[in-house]
Amino acid sequence: MVKLLDCTLRDGGYYTNWDFEKGLVETYLTSLNSLPIEYIEVGYRSVPIKEYFGKYFYSPVYELQELRKLSNKKLVIIFNEKDIRVEHVADLLQPIIGLVDMVRIALDPQQLGRALKLAAEIKKYGFEVGFNVMYMSKWKQYGSFVEELRELDGLADYFYMVDSYGGVFPDDVKETMDLVRSKTNCSLGFHGHNNLELALINTLTAIEYGADIVDSTILGMGRGAGNLKTELLLSVLNTKFDWSVDFNAIGNAVDAFDKLLKKYEWGTNVPYMISGSNSLPQKEVMDWYTTRVYSLNSMVRALQNQKNNIKDNEQLPSFKPSKKYNNVLIVGGGPNSVEHSKAIIEFINKNLDLAVIHASSKNAIFYKNVVADQFYCLVGNEGHRLEKVFYDLGDFEGICILPPFPRKMGTYVPPKIHDQCFELTSITFTNQLTDSHSVLALQTALELGANQIFVVGFDGYQEASISQLERTLVEENEFLFSTFQNFTDRSLISLTPTRYKALQSGSVYSFIW
Repeated sequence: MVKLLDCTLRDGGYYTNWDFEKGLVETYLTSLNSLPIEYIEVGYRSVPIKEYFGKYFYSPVYELQELRKLSNKKLVIIFNEKDIRVEHVADLLQPIIGLVDMVRIALDPQQLGRALKLAAEIKKYGFEVGFNVMYMSKWKQYGSFVEELRELDGLADYFYMVDSYGGVFPDDVKETMDLVRSKTNCSLGFHGHNNLELALINTLTAIEYGADIVDSTILGMGRGAGNLKTELLLSVLNTKFDWSVDFNAIGNAVDAFDKLLKKYEWGTNVPYMISGSNSLPQKEVMDWYTTRVYSLNSMVRALQNQKNNIKDNEQLPSFKPSKKYNNVLIVGGGPNSVEHSKAIIEFINKNLDLAVIHASSKNAIFYKNVVADQFYCLVGNEGHRLEKVFYDLGDFEGICILPPFPRKMGTYVPPKIHDQCFELTSITFTNQLTDSHSVLALQTALELGANQIFVVGFDGYQEASISQLERTLVEENEFLFSTFQNFTDRSLISLTPTRYKALQSGSVYSFIW
């Protein structure tokens, strides 16, 4: 009968950066002790990487010792083949002999030759070896890879077909299993992603077609659109094959991860569906979706551009302002640009040599009738937001500025104001975060020739508790404000309350009394 491997901690780590609360892990392991699951993949075992990755990315020995005490299952760690070489194996594996039962190798099919050498070294230490070969839907493109499958015999305990893009169908599963079986006698596994909500039927197809082992995760937690839900698979196996399943244990595991599901909201959506059906990488979709900066239309357009192998769907005229301004006011989307709008409007109307730049159109309606020339930064979802904010753009008199071509998310401008939209030729003060609202607003201020730059509505989130996304945006803005001032030798003065340390504090009321 098929064996089950639950890889929640390893695959779910893409959302938590491989950190999980101790109590959650204990509940997870003790719950799975009562379920018909043979293997638990607890994380990566990795060589040092400069970025921060958490506990289950490195799986330190002391942690594996604790997990070994808590779990009655076979424990698994995974190597990321692109980072691990034969010379690393001894340091990584000798300390965990007796704690871990299997080492899986995650690999690009084009690197099967390197992975075979890695597997041979792993075998010396007595571990079972699994090959998790990615990009299953594209294997036919790699002719040499298919022939190299003959070398798996004697090295691979399990050879996994990984539906990296979540886009294969049951017939594809059968066809691929036949292809692998024509080259090797090793046991077969299947790891399905759920972009098209086919992870269950594809996994059941693999099982009925003779797969020896399949993967799943609690609540489907996993990279991008996620995986097959362990609780769903066990429910089906209970009904279809009369497996004995402790549903109280399932309930405990599901309840433990429910808070993380509410926080990270993994699962499929239209961009994941498009990336899956077109075998496009979902890492970018995951980044786009979790930042919430981009609209659904923006993400779809970016994926369509990738599919059609084009850089961007439209190039606009370059922004070449006919007038220069000594003073510029950048309006952010923070509540203070509304709270103090009456004073800000008076400040604008008293300064004739001043232009207004809306980094976000969120609060732009409050400034619709000021006497100054106005510029609107169209980044991410801003084109659609502009349409909603102004209802009818028929009398719109502003100028819209977009990042330089090509734009990562492609181009959308409201049709009614297409002739009022321009793109910057370059970003001069930084090469990072070049499609952010703040970068676009600051570069526009430079293009307008501003000597004095004021800002309002960059509050820095005044609330005591902010989300991880909000914290990230604050950190990005701090970096950009500092970089801009160092590069241009121009000060940025906030006329409304702000928590940004890089901004100089001022008061709009000091200019209008």
